[in-house]
This record gives sequence, structure tokens and C-alpha cells, in this order.
Amino acid sequence: MCSEIGGRSLVVEASTSTHAATDADAIARDLRMLAVLAIPLGIRIAFKGGSWSRTAPDFRAAGDLVFRANCSNLGVAIDAFDVLAAGVAQDDVEAIDPQQIFVVQLSDYMWQEMRSTEEQAATATHFRVFPGEGAHSEGLASFVTRLDAIGYYGDYSFDVYNDDYLQMPPETVAMRARRAADWLGETVLRRALPVPNMERLQRAARG
Repeated sequence: MCSEIGGRSLVVEASTSTHAATDADAIARDLRMLAVLAIPLGIRIAFKGGSWSRTAPDFRAAGDLVFRANCSNLGVAIDAFDVLAAGVAQDDVEAIDPQQIFVVQLSDYMWQEMRSTEEQAATATHFRVFPGEGAHSEGLASFVTRLDAIGYYGDYSFDVYNDDYLQMPPETVAMRARRAADWLGETVLRRALPVPNMERLQRAARG
């Protein structure tokens, strides 16, 4: 068992190479080695699965590898986009110790469904939108609420890759991020009503 450590988290994504090894024990050994190297720097390693990865296609597989590695500064990064886009059962998050989750990345997207891994990968890297602005606000809100219910009190971050945002003034993008943060904090994590501000956010996004 590695020593307990706090501090910053470094997100490490599962390999998407078609040549990547898929032996779980070997991957766990590599993750443990990386985590041990990070200890003197005061860094935690957050391992993130991905839908188009052969080694860890989702947070369940990532959690299993982290469990095998057995190092307390090694945990899981969960990307809500992957959960929604791949149709991963939200109930499955209850199988992960909330202390093992180091960061949760949040974003939404506009399409109702994606028919291929290639389409999902393209959306993930070019067409994400802020939480509350897309077509899956209810699902995103449900997932965040479920995380809260199992006792997750760690960090959330926006993982929003969108080519259009690169053309906008930084102040505009920051304002949209602030609206999304307000929606999550005031409506989702403390909500007593079902997502009352969703339509306002979507109108603002279209405008």
C-alpha cells in the first residue's frame, strides 16, 4: 500500500492505441509505478477511462485497475460525457468508493444520440458544451446528484472542448462557464425542483 497523500491531481487517460497492452495486471503495475513516482511531488494520479480505449472503456474498468494497483494517491477521474454518450448505467457509480474518485469532469452535448465510436470521439474533442446548455441536462443533473448521494465531496471541473469557443472572446466563454457553475451549484447540488434553469441556459447558449 502506498503512503497516503493529498494535493493536486494529474489526470491520466487510458490509452487509445490499438497497440496498447490489455493485460489488467500489467496496467495496474504501471499505474502503481506512476503513482509511486508522483508521491515526492505531492501529486495524486486520477486515472480516466474512455469509450474508445481498449484498456479501460469506462469508469468501471478504470476503477477495477485502480483497485488492483492499490495505491492511495491513485484514484479515478470520471468524465460525465463518457457516461452519458456511451449509455453507461449511472447506478454503476455506486460500486466505486467515493474516496477513490479524485475528480469529476462535466460537459454536455447537443446531439440526442451518437451512432458510432468515431462520432462520439469527434463530439468529445470538438463539440462539447457547458453543463445545462445541451440536450442531456437532466441526465447530467441526475448523475451529479447520484455522486452527491454516495458521498462524493471532491472536485468538479468543466471539460469542454468546442471549436466555436476558440473563436469567442474569453470573457464570453468565462461568462457561460459561470452560468453553468451557478446552475450546478444552486439548482443541481441543492435542488428541490427538477432543473428549473435549464431552458434559460439553453436560450443563452443559442443566443
